[in-house]
This record gives sequence, C-alpha cells and structure tokens, in this order.
Amino acid sequence: MMEDAERVARTRFFTIGAVRLMGAITLALGAAISLERFAGIPPYLGYALLAIGAFEMVVLPQFLVSRWKSPPKP
Repeated sequence: MMEDAERVARTRFFTIGAVRLMGAITLALGAAISLERFAGIPPYLGYALLAIGAFEMVVLPQFLVSRWKSPPKP
C-alpha cells in the first residue's frame, strides 16, 4: 500500500516538474521568436508562446497541485 502511494507521489512530483520545464522551454522559444531570432516567423507568434509558457510555468502546476491534494484526514 505504501509503495503505491509513494509511486503516485513520485509520478506527480515528476509530472509537475516536467510541466514547469516545458513552460520554461516554451517561454525561451517565445522570447527568441519575439526578438526575431528566427527568420520568417512573425513576432506575434512569439508573444503568444510567451503567454502560453508563462501559463504553463505559473498557473498549470498550481492547478495540478490543488487537484491532486490529499483530502484532510478526520
């Protein structure tokens, strides 16, 4: 039983970390595109990626934590 709980906790921990990492990568890509480091890609696409990356880094992990939070024990 405890091994299952530990496995679930470990999986959730790494999932939240992966979501944050993908958000950071999306943010970096959005910054590079908005600064016109890639020829032929319009800067507004970079701004959209910046917003998506910020959402992935800040809001989405908090949502996952609140959704996966254990109910209080009576």
